Amino acid sequence: MSLATLSWIVNVDEADFEQQVIEASHERLVVVDFWAPWCGPCRALAPLLETAINEQEGAVVLAKVNIDEAPNLAARFHIRGIPLVLAFRDGKPVAKFEGVRPEGFVRQFVQKLLPSQADKLAAEAESLETSESARAEAMYREILQQDSSNEAAALGLARMLLERGQGADALRVLDDVGPTQEAERLRAIAGLRQMGGHFGSEEALRRRVDSVPSNARARYELGCVLAANGKYPEALEMLQSAGERDPKLASQLVRNVMVKVFQVVGLQSELANDYRNKLSALLY
Repeated sequence: MSLATLSWIVNVDEADFEQQVIEASHERLVVVDFWAPWCGPCRALAPLLETAINEQEGAVVLAKVNIDEAPNLAARFHIRGIPLVLAFRDGKPVAKFEGVRPEGFVRQFVQKLLPSQADKLAAEAESLETSESARAEAMYREILQQDSSNEAAALGLARMLLERGQGADALRVLDDVGPTQEAERLRAIAGLRQMGGHFGSEEALRRRVDSVPSNARARYELGCVLAANGKYPEALEMLQSAGERDPKLASQLVRNVMVKVFQVVGLQSELANDYRNKLSALLY
């Protein structure tokens, strides 16, 4: 069987790029080869890429894009020269190289992007978080003992600690993790819970707000507690109302808490976008 006929080596055009590359990269690594029939270097690189991908036996997909038939993709990825190789993971390009490279370089390019054994164990632990939480936690801790910089294990352990209400411990685990979207989400959850713990019970704060509706500080504190309890839409509404009653409170404390909530619900979510606009109108 020719390498080019294997199921993990596919021809992709503009119509199916989203499905075959962007969506597929959430399941496994996708390496895209942008080429053209008239390109001699492209023909030289192709068998090297196909061999490197074939060695992974389906762990990686090679998507071949003929830019003559996909000019919009060429424009989208600002392609100035070919062959150009882009690797996609989780819907985004994560590595690239241009031009013909030696076989060893191509093989190493692919191998470096594959999940390590520790990453695979972390993925297994994640699947066990609900059904076998003790085992999942033990796996995360074992991975971090071997490699304290393993991001997937650190995120998983922090997630489990937060679930148990151990926010301070979760933040310590996250100390060595960069500002990824998931890490920032977990830090924001921990921060909101710590903040909300200073202001008493939700019921008592509701009574304060009901008794004096103009009390901006009470509304701010209730908003913090609601956020700590995971009631994010109501928290944002309460925080917004606190800022409307006290502009100075809005510019400092209210803004900081709302930004943390945006990180938890998703910076580009409909809820975050709605209240980001409301907050901007309030501040500016």
